[in-house]
Amino acid sequence: MAPPVRDHLFARGKLATRANAFLGHAWEKGWLPPPVLEPDALWAVAAKPFGEDASAAEQSGRAPHEVVDFRERLERLLDAVRREARLNPLGQAMAYGQLVRVIRNRLSFGQYWASKSFPRDVELMAPPILIIGHMRSGTTRVHHLFAADPAHSHTRYCDAWRPVPGNLTMRRLKGSLDLMMLEALNPWLQSIHPMQSGGVEEELAWLAGALNHSIYESQWRIPSYSAWSEARDPNPIYSELDRLLTADAVHRGLVMKPRVMKAPQFSEDLATLLEQFPHAKVVLTERDREAVVKSAVSLAANQFAIQTDHADLDEIEALWRHKIALREQRVASALANWDGAVTRLSFDELNADWESAIERAYRELGLTLTPVARATMRKVMARSAKGSHTQHSVQLDRFAKQT
Repeated sequence: MAPPVRDHLFARGKLATRANAFLGHAWEKGWLPPPVLEPDALWAVAAKPFGEDASAAEQSGRAPHEVVDFRERLERLLDAVRREARLNPLGQAMAYGQLVRVIRNRLSFGQYWASKSFPRDVELMAPPILIIGHMRSGTTRVHHLFAADPAHSHTRYCDAWRPVPGNLTMRRLKGSLDLMMLEALNPWLQSIHPMQSGGVEEELAWLAGALNHSIYESQWRIPSYSAWSEARDPNPIYSELDRLLTADAVHRGLVMKPRVMKAPQFSEDLATLLEQFPHAKVVLTERDREAVVKSAVSLAANQFAIQTDHADLDEIEALWRHKIALREQRVASALANWDGAVTRLSFDELNADWESAIERAYRELGLTLTPVARATMRKVMARSAKGSHTQHSVQLDRFAKQT
């Protein structure tokens, strides 16, 4: 079924509108208690299934300063949510659910890590291929093309949001149910960022699980947390990312296959990533800045519209102009004294002749583009041409005519 027309940037789906109204009414009447967005309250709910083992699960595999970092991040994030985000009832419920899940996933993964024996040397893992670029600059297309190569590996959606390895059939089923609920609340989700439970997915969820600011500032107004986190040492977040990557690769038998990794936040933290993966290959995506701003604002506005009744378009645009400038500066700084393999792919170049662009990128990275990889990539592009994401361009054209 085709989604309804998204007639303005802050359009909200019918189910989200009804759910928001119901929750507000239920809280007012005392039928349901509103969620308590306080660190101790969330931690108590998330840790309850672990009983006396919760403390050990929190610390397993993590240095003391990493445990402290997560706790401080949770406290500061929730403070910003309470003081700045102005969430509506649905937004409060969604924030509560997200953060309880983050804590619970962290404890579950700690238990899993303690029960296994993993390689401690990063050199035992194949160096990754890092897709670096602004949100909405073509990173997803490049990510999917490189991930289509059978010589490479990638993270799956069902694993990104459920980081403890387990039965694939059940994980894919749960991932599909998650996506069905998200699409019901947000009927334009797949047109903006297509996802499939067993499909290629970025590592943004793993960063969010360590409370990096990226995913949260894309849906909530939390300027104090964004500024604090931007200035903070990201090493504890990327240490957790490394553990998650290692566990996933070992479980799936992909240790020696280069992981194609992508998240918009990687641009902001590229120096840390290159320290962690000194033999990585880097793919930089490029697109006209104004086009990036328009598309990024559309994505963020779509998320804000569900969770607050006070979204400000000028503030959202200012945020993304700041993020673009910050990330460009940090990428340039990280690459200034780095002599590893780098290639650049422009959005327009990919639109004009993606095969030639990918062939050049492979050559510059010292990779072999096999006939099998090329054929698989063609299938990816053929499916993409029929996908719902093409509707986002239609939405952007409609919004441009309204201004």
